[in-house]
Amino acid sequence: MNQLLIDYLFKTNAIRVCPKDKPFWYTSGRIGPYYVNTHFLYGSEEKANSFLADIDRLKEDKLSCSKEIHKLSQKNYSTDEIYKGTIDALVAYVSQNLDISKIDLISGGERRDWFFSFMVAELLNKPHITLFKDKSAVLYKDGESTLIDDLNGKNVLHIADLITTASSYERAWVPAIKNLGADIKWSLVVVDRLQGGKEILAGLGLESHAMVDIDTQVFTKAKDSGYIDEAQLSLVLDYIRNPENSMKEFLMKNPDFLVQSLAADEKTAQRARLLVENDFYQVSLFVKD
Repeated sequence: MNQLLIDYLFKTNAIRVCPKDKPFWYTSGRIGPYYVNTHFLYGSEEKANSFLADIDRLKEDKLSCSKEIHKLSQKNYSTDEIYKGTIDALVAYVSQNLDISKIDLISGGERRDWFFSFMVAELLNKPHITLFKDKSAVLYKDGESTLIDDLNGKNVLHIADLITTASSYERAWVPAIKNLGADIKWSLVVVDRLQGGKEILAGLGLESHAMVDIDTQVFTKAKDSGYIDEAQLSLVLDYIRNPENSMKEFLMKNPDFLVQSLAADEKTAQRARLLVENDFYQVSLFVKD
């Protein structure tokens, strides 16, 4: 199951590794060797972006959107091998590792969780709680949506695309469910980036589960399968061992990278300026103004 999902992640570019001399710019202004876009497991980047656009349109009507999002998910599940394989893997994991009889409800949060949560809820025959960023919620059951204010102590399994530092759980999902008189007891994500999210969930009283941990083994398997080469693997492994030092060393060895980024398109230049302004990687020590 793990190897199958790793194959899916790299086939769809859900995990994308940069060329050895061109790390990616992250929104924060930092740089790194890989991106994770788990929602590409919908089948492809193009299909995932199209579905996101549909979700953005549909979620304006909170009562009707669950049914429409579920319909789109069902259609894709019946036609896309990668998406079906991913959903089936999630359902199999729950069946093998959790007591389904103790799960009363499945929740998923706006927006990317919904790529996975609706179909898992259907296949496990559980009602779905559609959670919104403003902490509002809709109960979706048997094709109908209703507003809810009390879930009477029910136990919830939250399905998500990935977890980094669990900020969405802390800020919105856990409080939203508690406000309804229920508790998220378990979290299952497709990808755990191993950035402290599991520990934060434990502090919130949640049992954390993940299909794939983004660790050295994932990239070693990707190299063995021909998805990345030795140079890319080396860059990623250095980054995983020490993100700060590895990217600082890259910039020191490749000073033109920052200079070229500052003169690139506005999106890239803005992120490069953030790096300089915040003195990430102690860039002021080796790059002149």
